[in-house]
Amino acid sequence: MHIKQTLLSVLFASAISAPVFAEEVKIGVPSWTGAQAIAHVLGEIVTSRIGGTVEYVPGNNATIFQAMDQGKGDIDVHPDVWLPNQESFTKKYVDGAGTVTLSSNPYEGNQGFCVSKAFAAANNITDIADLGRPDVAALMDSDGNGKGEMWIGAPGWASANVNEVKVRDYGLLDFIEPIRAEEAVKTARIKDSIAKGEGYAFYCYKPHAVWFMFDVEMLTEPTYDPAKYVMLQPSDDADWYNKSSVATKDALKQVQIAWSNSLETRSPAIAEFFAGFVLTADDVSSLAYEISAKGREPSEVAAEWVAANSDRVDAMLGL
Repeated sequence: MHIKQTLLSVLFASAISAPVFAEEVKIGVPSWTGAQAIAHVLGEIVTSRIGGTVEYVPGNNATIFQAMDQGKGDIDVHPDVWLPNQESFTKKYVDGAGTVTLSSNPYEGNQGFCVSKAFAAANNITDIADLGRPDVAALMDSDGNGKGEMWIGAPGWASANVNEVKVRDYGLLDFIEPIRAEEAVKTARIKDSIAKGEGYAFYCYKPHAVWFMFDVEMLTEPTYDPAKYVMLQPSDDADWYNKSSVATKDALKQVQIAWSNSLETRSPAIAEFFAGFVLTADDVSSLAYEISAKGREPSEVAAEWVAANSDRVDAMLGL
């Protein structure tokens, strides 16, 4: 009886004190779907496989990087750092202050212009220049104004400004009308054009839900050349359109997670897992599709993915 009581009291004491040693992490959650998906995959692995506790903290890039730099545990990880887009932050906190670690397992971000596979095959369309063929442009003209429409992005997107310059500098303006509209408009138009067998071209990028929603393909463009990629944004110069010159594909992006160096002392197992974490652009596209196209909860989608990819998760955890 005496031994049993001692054993019970030891078990009871360890049960009470267990949470003190539990690993914990606060995950930054930016607004875009891919970042939300990755944040919840990270969180699901921490809770279900490491037994840690997770808190999700919404924030923009600046807020998340500042919190990681401070190292107090307000936000410990950024799930989706796009380079060179977010280079100002990595130069400041990774290279400069040395307070943040950038993953060495990036996935590839790729921007370009897409058409449906059926439209491409029927009309021998493979390159951006093909959209300047009068026969192709005529098939993309849904409003009868003599020019084919191409969605270049939503109002306010920096990428839409780049694409407007590209349409001009690729010599397409006589044939193609660049359209800005919300993304939902583009998605509806893709669906409609495929159903009706019409032509339609649009700005596209990986990772994105669109790759799992429709059979589309990205057109080739001249290989990225920094000398032919001189882009000013409206915030740089009111005359940005005339002073810019872009006649080349965008550079491929490196996308990865970043975490606060302070995590290594506070939650070493989680920091070690982050160093081994790796996803592909297709993983992120499929997760984004489940969340944005099907309207599912990110946590539910992440749990499903982790369960279905246990071997890959094992590898990330060094098992």
